[in-house]
Amino acid sequence: MMTSKEVIRKGEGENYNYSQDHCFIKLSSRHTNGELCIVEDTIKPGFHLKRHHHKIMTEVFYMLVGELELVFDDETIILREGDTITVPPNVWHEAKSLKGGKMLTIFKNGEFDIFLEQLSTMTEGDFSNQELMKSFSAKFDIYEE
Repeated sequence: MMTSKEVIRKGEGENYNYSQDHCFIKLSSRHTNGELCIVEDTIKPGFHLKRHHHKIMTEVFYMLVGELELVFDDETIILREGDTITVPPNVWHEAKSLKGGKMLTIFKNGEFDIFLEQLSTMTEGDFSNQELMKSFSAKFDIYEE
């Protein structure tokens, strides 16, 4: 638990630079007993996050720059600068961005920062092991089926 103030300046924070996005951890779930995590996400052109859902976690997307297309089973919503959407547990969603952008993602009851941290240590062999990846994702409340 966090017991004192923490300041993370622009361009600072644990960060993970993947092929599709560059994530900066602005609030670690380790400081909030797993209750809250905030990630600043620079989305690269062609970003695509496959359809998935969470059983416990709530996600809040706040678009800072650019556009993000969120595809739900019943509708598609385009988030633009200044738009926010909250996706509660058990709602299937997929995300795409043709041109890229930047957003804040707030994870309630999720340890997405620890997911990113552990993901960054995995090998190509790990990524090609479907059973391993399925159980790893489930450990962090991410389900693709």
